Formats: sequence, C-alpha cells, structure tokens
Amino acid sequence: MAAVICGSVAYDNIMGFDGKFGEYILPDQLDILSVAFTVDLRKEFGGCAGNIAYNLKLLGDEPLIVATVGNDFDAYEAWFKKNEIDTRCIKTIPEKLTAQCFITTDSDNNQLTSFHPGAMEDGHLNTIPDHAEITIGILGPASTKGTLEHADQLVTKSIPFIFDPGQSTPMFNKDELNHLIDLSSWIIVNQYEANLLSDKVNKSIQDINNQVEAMVITKGGEGSEIFVGEEMIAVSPYKAERVCDPTGCGDAYRAALLYGIPRSMSWDEMGQMGSLMGAIKVAQYGTQNHQFTYESLQQELQGA
Repeated sequence: MAAVICGSVAYDNIMGFDGKFGEYILPDQLDILSVAFTVDLRKEFGGCAGNIAYNLKLLGDEPLIVATVGNDFDAYEAWFKKNEIDTRCIKTIPEKLTAQCFITTDSDNNQLTSFHPGAMEDGHLNTIPDHAEITIGILGPASTKGTLEHADQLVTKSIPFIFDPGQSTPMFNKDELNHLIDLSSWIIVNQYEANLLSDKVNKSIQDINNQVEAMVITKGGEGSEIFVGEEMIAVSPYKAERVCDPTGCGDAYRAALLYGIPRSMSWDEMGQMGSLMGAIKVAQYGTQNHQFTYESLQQELQGA
C-alpha cells in the first residue's frame, strides 16, 4: 500500500529557550513588543510531509511525497534516500530555497514559530501521481493554491484523503475551507485549529464532523478525541520516557491514521498507536531522529 502526502518539506531550525516566554512578554505592552531570547540551536530535517513520510516508512508503508523544494534540497534528498523514502514525486524549483521553519520552544513547551515558505509556494506546479498502489492521501499545510488543486486531483483519481489544514487554516477563506471539507473523507486538527476552523466556516465542530467520516482533534499531552458520527472516542496520552521536543508529534500521529485507515483498523487502535508514536517522538530532539517498528509498537500497546 502507498499513501500520497501533500505538504511541506522544510529545514527546521529548532531552538530551545531555558525559560518561560510569559516571564518576558508583558500583556499590557504588546503594542510595543520587543523581546530577545538566548537559545540553543539545532538544524533538522522537517516539514509536515517529510515528517509524516518518515514515520510512515518506519511502520513499513510506502509514502509518496508530493511537494516542491528549492535549490538547497541536496542534503534532505540524501537523507530521504538513506531512509529509503521515495522522492520521485518531489519537484525542485531551481530559483527558490526549500521552505525553512524557525521554532523556539520554552521550558513549558510553548512555541514561537516563523516560517519561510520558499519553494512551497509553488506547490501547484506539482501534481498527484498516477500510481495504482495509492490507497489514501493527506493534504497537510501548504500553499492555498496547491492544496485546492491537489484536493480536486485526489477526488478525480478517486483517492480518499485526510484534510489537515494546520497552520494554513487562516490563509483559506470560508468558501475554500467548505470546499475542502466537502471533498475530504477525514479531518485532523489540534484543539486551537478546530476552534479556528469552526469560526472560519461559521459551523460547530459537530456540524463539521457530520460532513466527514471522522474528525480527529489532538490535544497534546491530554491525548486526543476522535469523533465518528455521534460517537466520541477519547484517546489517553502515553507517558513519554522524557519530554525533549514536541515538534513533529502530531505528524507521527497522522502517520498512524494513514497506516491504519486502509487496513481497516479501529479508530481506537489508530488513536492509541498514534499516541504512542507521538510519545516516542517527543523523547527525541528533532522530528526524524526517533526509531520504532510496527512490531515494537504492537508489543508496547499489548503490554499497556
């Protein structure tokens, strides 16, 4: 089986701040905000599409990334090839840089993120491939034009997909979001994104859920909720060995859904597996430095 993954491939600049943002930001002076943080810095391979593909490959599946990258993609491409992740559906835009993300995390795991889209803005120049082995897709945060075109292409090719608007949610207007919801089979968002999506389309979360087969709302350390029709499945979080870096935990969870849905796993099973994968990821710095196998996950889940 193969899953087509639309979204960003990015270089992550991950910074850790040994303090709390709230102690440096004065709520009554936001109009003159000027703060500086001394941080540790690491450069990692990231982007939602790259992260999801990495986790899906660990499960033994075959991810196909549909993304656009820049003239500095060589190091990332070598990483993909080292991990046997297919790059044939990634398109290079020679005159641009690969997307860059700058993430600062404080001691309470609050995050400040800046993002340079670079070549990701040209996502519409890439297309969904014609491969018979593709059984599912996901539309992750990317350019609005690319996301809208890829959604239509997935439907034309009869590939059901998960809509994962993420940080791109504010970029879409009401009609565009309603169109994407109508075309999708499933939706995954975190709690903030769920509230924002509800506000943007002027519908309750339950009304949005009624338009799709299932809606997943992740809640970080509080687990997740999966809405299937009138049923709500509460998924408890797994306790991580240690908490090093929350970046990419949601992408690990998404890979569990891409693996489980085509195999008719139950939503509870997928949620538990996604929660465990997120706990394994959070114990490592970076978004693609952790390791597991499907078999090791099942042993852990059965022993829980």
